[in-house]
Amino acid sequence: MRIRKAPAGAFVVICLLASAAGFGRSQLPQYKQSDKVLHFVTFFLLTLCFYWIVETNRRRVIQMTLFVCTLALGIGSEIIQSLLPNDRMFDPFDILANIVGSVAAVLLSSWYHKRMLERKRRAKHYQAVPGEDLDVELGENVHNGGEGGQESGVVREGMTVEEELDNWDENAEDDWAPEEPNGGADTAQAGKSDAAAEQSAKKRDD
Repeated sequence: MRIRKAPAGAFVVICLLASAAGFGRSQLPQYKQSDKVLHFVTFFLLTLCFYWIVETNRRRVIQMTLFVCTLALGIGSEIIQSLLPNDRMFDPFDILANIVGSVAAVLLSSWYHKRMLERKRRAKHYQAVPGEDLDVELGENVHNGGEGGQESGVVREGMTVEEELDNWDENAEDDWAPEEPNGGADTAQAGKSDAAAEQSAKKRDD
């Protein structure tokens, strides 16, 4: 599990700016519901940065982001703000704007994260099959119509592509067995030896 420095730095900066604006005594000028838009944008950016801080599997990142940004910061910050003596009134619509902005960022980041993992998965596991135009690396059926045939792909038994992508760890080492440098030459040599042995046996029989 690694930490991405750029999103982490941006997250800290936005947190400091949001804290200064939210917990301070001075209030920003408002126009109609402009404060709700500010809440939405702030938590959208906060969540967007936090999502990409930790390099781990997609499911864990989503759970961490929803807990920290959507619940702890989105709801907890408004409760703390109402308890401080800064003449701020508790507004449930501020919480709603925080949650909507945070969830929107999670959905966008999760969608992009899934596409990114699909590209990495294809690059690692794709093996071209002559004469086939199907995406065999995604487990599509080889035969037309999608029925009555064996699937070609690398999806583990009992696990769908969606589940595999959710649990994909970008930092996990590949468990591929290294190929022998002379594996092809040894196979060809073994074939020639077998053919020579068969010819010698036929001559002795004659």
